[in-house]
Amino acid sequence: MANVNIENLRKSYDGKADVLAGLNLDIRDGEFCVLVGPSGCGKSTLLRMLCGLEDISGGQLAIGGKVVNHLPPAERGIAMVFQSYALYPHMTVYKNMAFGLKVAGSSKSEIDQRIRHAAGILKIDHLLERLPRELSGGQRQRVAIGRAIVRKPRLFLFDEPLSNLDAALRVQTRLEIAKLHKQLAATIVYVTHDQVEAMTLGDKIVVMHEGRIQQAGTPLELYQQPQNLFVAGFIGSPKMNFLPATVIHAAVDGLRLEIAGGVQLQADVAPGSAQPGDRVTLGLRAEQIREHGEGSERFAGTVNLVEHLGEANFIYMSLDGGGDIVVRGDGNRNVEIGERLQLSADSHAFHVFGADGQALRRLKPGNLQSSRRH
Repeated sequence: MANVNIENLRKSYDGKADVLAGLNLDIRDGEFCVLVGPSGCGKSTLLRMLCGLEDISGGQLAIGGKVVNHLPPAERGIAMVFQSYALYPHMTVYKNMAFGLKVAGSSKSEIDQRIRHAAGILKIDHLLERLPRELSGGQRQRVAIGRAIVRKPRLFLFDEPLSNLDAALRVQTRLEIAKLHKQLAATIVYVTHDQVEAMTLGDKIVVMHEGRIQQAGTPLELYQQPQNLFVAGFIGSPKMNFLPATVIHAAVDGLRLEIAGGVQLQADVAPGSAQPGDRVTLGLRAEQIREHGEGSERFAGTVNLVEHLGEANFIYMSLDGGGDIVVRGDGNRNVEIGERLQLSADSHAFHVFGADGQALRRLKPGNLQSSRRH
């Protein structure tokens, strides 16, 4: 397999504004890297540049330590799995998987060995003599993946491979792709617009927006330490709650903030990050809010809507004084529309974002304990 190094990579059409604006990214050998973001953010364009289907306008792209800016796709050692499967309808599964190897001049025995090995991994041995029209969507996707495996590429590229599948099949195929990555120890770059898919599959997630990388890191890093408002709102389901706030006091043990209705809340933000009078945005995850006022920071609101998920409820509320939030509540508890709830959260649960949308530096737990002892 291979590592991927992207340095100041740019893409523009006809010399107009950059579609991709100076991207820098390193993907380790054997890493599962997911490119995620809304439609039009540039993730598929980046994938097509990796495989050689799009020209590079500027910067450098290296695979396995070799610069490939001007190499054709066939010489890059990559295999791509498309959203549409792209199977030849008149060929059997076996012949579809063999086609690329035949073109490359591989011997019949080698072709047969590779196909049967890949079919065993993907559990499609019994489908080798069927035509694509005789397969389900999930089976076709596995054939497309198998066709990529037999080529023994240095790098696997997946372009939204699950978007044509129904919900149950997406979950099943997602698990199969995760198992496949462990079996092959493959370097994979995977494009999706589904943040749940990204969180469950990726070793590294790269969040993109408007042609730029907003943040790259592990799933937990992006969830627990979002660097800006866009990442905080994109990663997580439901998205992070956002409330406009004003800084009224800044000290070594954090910020004192005021939200609508005059409610004051403490956030564990490092000193010097903001000053009294600054307008900021307060962020809080739905599962960090408690229904019974047990946390140190307290507020209240009225229930507008309840989504019952079985093990949990998503409670949509209007806060006293203004502002809407979602609370993840106990699925065994009956909550009525119009009910008033006393809520709370701990001060370390709050994220604070400045006027530029960037996250303010949070206090580390050790520093926080030390400052509060004094």
